[in-house]
Amino acid sequence: MQPNGTLYLVSTPIGNLEDITLRALRILGEVGLIAAEDTRRTRQLLTHYNIETSVVSFFQGNERAKLEGLIDQLRSGKSIALVSDAGTPTISDPGYLLVVGAIKAEIIIVPIPGVTACMSAASVSGMPLHNFAFEGFLSPKSGKRRRKLIELSQDERTIIFYESPHRLVKFLVDVLEILGDRRICIARELTKKFEEIFYGTVSEAIDKFTDQPPRGEFTVVVAGVDL
Repeated sequence: MQPNGTLYLVSTPIGNLEDITLRALRILGEVGLIAAEDTRRTRQLLTHYNIETSVVSFFQGNERAKLEGLIDQLRSGKSIALVSDAGTPTISDPGYLLVVGAIKAEIIIVPIPGVTACMSAASVSGMPLHNFAFEGFLSPKSGKRRRKLIELSQDERTIIFYESPHRLVKFLVDVLEILGDRRICIARELTKKFEEIFYGTVSEAIDKFTDQPPRGEFTVVVAGVDL
């Protein structure tokens, strides 16, 4: 009986293409297939490092349709690398269903660690990280977003969020109203050419990004409540 292949969860750069490990490059070159959230972005990375492995799409809209086929290939002995658009798969990115399916099929799963935007921003935030909460993207709907912030309002942990540029100011206004004018660190376009890290209070951040319309990808680190 032919042994199963291995599913590798490979972390890829969030911006600078040099932010990838030697192990990740080796695995991407050795596997039989790469399942990618964004095939165009992944091919740019592979071309940069002269890797010729075949790539198929695996994103939020086609996860269920592609899942069985990928599991079948793993069962047949083919090893597959799962990569997201940027950073670590399954962290606010597709991949959860494939991991669950691989576990049920008794496929070996191997993490290939690397950069993530949330931890990169947290590390430079100047806030305590012995205990923190990662909330990712809150709902784009105001009511659901505000209810979640109310749940977090008495949390003493440092809290990390992702937010899109067109919702950033609305999100910050809700944070100010519900959590108060806390210390905040906002990291924009981490490891990219226009990387920017803002330190201040929530109200100062609102002023800044109201005057300078936000662009790029944002990670927001908010201080926990001071009880």
